[in-house]
Amino acid sequence: MANDAARPSLSSQDHPVSPDGPRRPALLVFDVNETLSDMAPMSGRFEDFGAPAHLAASWFAGLLRDGFALSTVGATDTFARIAAETLRVSLHGQPLDRGIEDAIEHIMAGFTGLGVHRDVPDGLRALSSLGLRLVTLSNGSTSVAEGLLERAGLRDHFEALLSVEDAGIWKPAAGAYAHALTVCGVDPMDAVLVAVHPWDIDGAARAGLGTAWINRSDGPYPGHFRTPDHHARSLTDLADQLSVLG
Repeated sequence: MANDAARPSLSSQDHPVSPDGPRRPALLVFDVNETLSDMAPMSGRFEDFGAPAHLAASWFAGLLRDGFALSTVGATDTFARIAAETLRVSLHGQPLDRGIEDAIEHIMAGFTGLGVHRDVPDGLRALSSLGLRLVTLSNGSTSVAEGLLERAGLRDHFEALLSVEDAGIWKPAAGAYAHALTVCGVDPMDAVLVAVHPWDIDGAARAGLGTAWINRSDGPYPGHFRTPDHHARSLTDLADQLSVLG
């Protein structure tokens, strides 16, 4: 369990909160890639074709960067297309065992076999038991989220699986979070975004949502982003924190 003294408390610094003080949210909005899914096996997909395992992390960071860049100029594209194109760039010049197009197809197929982090099953059950509504909001497709949760036997915990493809703009743009709130019929102050990515936490906070940062690696939070309302080491830790709120 995280040290209670080390957890940031809810405040009105970054977004409006209830005049009665911290309270349990009505809706939890979950990021999918890396927050729910364990993407560690993706490095093995690179190694299968003779590329270095560490390339997986820089490739994923690059595809997020390019998705964000398109959003800043009012453009958008699908996660799958940006992922494939950035893979083509990342793999260029690598001494691959087979052709680059085969490598791209093989790596992209890895998304369809990912599992969830170890804390996710118990954490989602605990959060559901609190009577909270759960949805996902991914920069990826709903089909990837659907497959991930179905394989883990956790799909029934979510009332909706949402994608920025329907919002027309990627997170962390405000329009992505607004889309989720509109679909769910919830005010920003009654929703909490749950994510491992500080950029996602910051974007949601600026859009008026509460935020919960899942910090499984026990690393520092970047000071240039808005501080999360909840700092948890796992989803079960987050459930413990929310359980004491009225």
